[in-house]
Amino acid sequence: MDRYQAMATFVRVVETGSFSAAARHLNVGQPAVSKTIAQLESRLQVSLLIRSTHGLTPTEVGQSFYERARNAIQEADEAELAAKGAGAGLSGRLRVSAATTFARLHVIPKLPHFLAAHPHLDVDIILDDRMIDLVAEGVDISLRMGMLSDSTAVARKIATGGRSVLATPAYLARAGKPQSPADLANHEAIIYSQQPNVWSFTRDGAAVSVSVGGRLRVSAAEGLRAALLADMGLTIASDWMFAPELENGAIVRVLEAWSLPPIGLWAVFPAGRMMTAKARRFAAFVEEIMGSKPAPSQTA
Repeated sequence: MDRYQAMATFVRVVETGSFSAAARHLNVGQPAVSKTIAQLESRLQVSLLIRSTHGLTPTEVGQSFYERARNAIQEADEAELAAKGAGAGLSGRLRVSAATTFARLHVIPKLPHFLAAHPHLDVDIILDDRMIDLVAEGVDISLRMGMLSDSTAVARKIATGGRSVLATPAYLARAGKPQSPADLANHEAIIYSQQPNVWSFTRDGAAVSVSVGGRLRVSAAEGLRAALLADMGLTIASDWMFAPELENGAIVRVLEAWSLPPIGLWAVFPAGRMMTAKARRFAAFVEEIMGSKPAPSQTA
C-alpha cells in the first residue's frame, strides 16, 4: 500500500464525507477508495471512520490522523514545488467552480495560456451561478462575485469591478432614458433573483434607494443577458457581465451621475481543507487576467 496515496485518499474521504464523492474527485472507482481505507485501518489497527446512514465521520483517532495527514500532504506538495522551482508546472486535476457568464467571458478564453504553462494539469470547471458545497463537490477553488454568505469560507478578494444600470439603445428609444433613480419606477426592470430588487445609489454624499419592479425575473446571469439584449427592460449588473456589449455600444449605461456600490471578485477555498498550490496558482492567474483588463468605455 502506497502510504502517501492512502493518506491522500483518507483526507479526501473526510473532506467530502463519503467514499463516492472522494472517488469522483480522485477519478477512481468507489471500491478502490473503500479498499484503500480498509487497508489503512488494518495497517494502523484502529478504526478511522464511523459509518452511519448519515455518511462518514472520523473517529477521535481518525480526526487526529486526518489533521496530521492533511498537513503532511500540504507540506510534501509545497516541498516538491520548491524543489522544482518557481517555474515548475502543476500536475493532477484542478476543480474550479465559477459563475457561468463570468467564466465564459473572462476565464475560459484565457485558459489556453494557463494549460500551456502546466501541460500535466487537467482542469474541471463547474459552471453554476449558485454557491455550491465546495467540499461535497471536491472543488479546489470557487470564483464568486458579490457578498459572501458563508462566513466560514476562506476567501481572498482578487478584483473589484463597477456596477451600472444598463439598457439597450432600442429600449431607451422606446421607453425614454431615466434622469434620476426615481424615474426607475416608470421603467420595466429585469430582476436578477440573486440580488435584491431595491437599488441603492449615491451622489455627492447623498444616498437614495429605490424599489424596482418588472414582469421578468431570472435566476441566472445568462438569462439576464439574453433579456437585456432582447430590449425587454433595464437592469443593474456588473460591468464584467456586459463587457463586450459596453465596448461595442450594444449596451449603454444610464444614471451615470449616480454611483452604485462596486462588486468584488473572490477566490473562495473550501473551509477546513488544505489550500492546494494548484488553487493558489489559479487564483493568481485569474487575478492577473482581471488586473490587465482595461475598463469598458464610460461613454454611453
